[in-house]
Amino acid sequence: MSDLDIQTPTAFDPFADANAEDSGAGAKEYVHIRIQQRNGRKSLTTVQGLKKAFSYNKILKDLKKEFCCNGTVVQDPELGQVIQLQGNQRKNASTFLVQAGIVKKDNIKIHGF
Repeated sequence: MSDLDIQTPTAFDPFADANAEDSGAGAKEYVHIRIQQRNGRKSLTTVQGLKKAFSYNKILKDLKKEFCCNGTVVQDPELGQVIQLQGNQRKNASTFLVQAGIVKKDNIKIHGF
């Protein structure tokens, strides 16, 4: 028995590496651009997930001027600040955010039909 050492199980966490990487992998935050249907053919485009360092009102002002539409910044308790634009402006908003250097193209997700 002296040749065989008895090993006692130690506290081994098989998910320790996954939890350590999770903080880095979850850091990739997306900007979500969605469409919401209103009455009939009317719709809203929402832009959510921009960094808090940006001035939402200045971005909204440029979006409104660029696309000739109306819009507002809404404070949501769960989602934070959300930009709402009139009409289907999903493609326009995504190209504007990329060209302005606010968001990289890989970090934008466009939702809707």
